[in-house]
Amino acid sequence: PALTADLASVFRSACEKASLRYRVECSNKLSRATFVDVDMWEKIVLNLISNAYKYTLQGEIEVRVDEDISSKCARLTVRDTGCGVPATELPHMFERFHRVSSSRGRTHEGTGIGLALVYELVQLHHGTIRAKSQADQGTTFTVTIPFGSEHLP
Repeated sequence: PALTADLASVFRSACEKASLRYRVECSNKLSRATFVDVDMWEKIVLNLISNAYKYTLQGEIEVRVDEDISSKCARLTVRDTGCGVPATELPHMFERFHRVSSSRGRTHEGTGIGLALVYELVQLHHGTIRAKSQADQGTTFTVTIPFGSEHLP
């Protein structure tokens, strides 16, 4: 949780300037250690928060680390109240070069590689990522990583 909180702190100033509420809840200790490749985890966390910031013009962004006891995993959740993604686009969210053409965001830059990269990095940790979204309501990304270190080479 401490690593994620440190990474998330990078966005505090930008969110304040944009008048967004920014909540980071990563202070709870996990019941078991969870090992991640630091460089990969940085890319996962920063890509998800960056997307939330890009597509949230008002409202809030929440970053949380807790545990999913039922699946024995650490869980990262990045939730926003941004423009959301139409249901027809959700199955394609993690495809390389896929971009939602009708999204309203701070910029229209991007190659459509960010979420594909996040997906691959999560897979390398033997984890899962899923997205829930509703147009004009926001998006929630949930990443789970197994406890322990057995999932890393």
